[in-house]
Amino acid sequence: MLKNIKLRIIWLIPTIFMWLMFIGFSIWVFVNAEGLIQIEMLSSWVLKLLFLFIISLLGSYRMWSWIKEGKL
Repeated sequence: MLKNIKLRIIWLIPTIFMWLMFIGFSIWVFVNAEGLIQIEMLSSWVLKLLFLFIISLLGSYRMWSWIKEGKL
């Protein structure tokens, strides 16, 4: 049981980091959207945010499925 708790914590740290990074970059893009439009980089940042969201979502889903199956 203690092994599972340590394993969950090890997998939880990068998952939380990815979600915090997504939230932080989303706020940054929202605040700087006007400047990003002027230098024509808004679409690039939105695409990066989309990829970061997908990675965060898939990581969370994988962790949730492992917990549900009893592997974690």
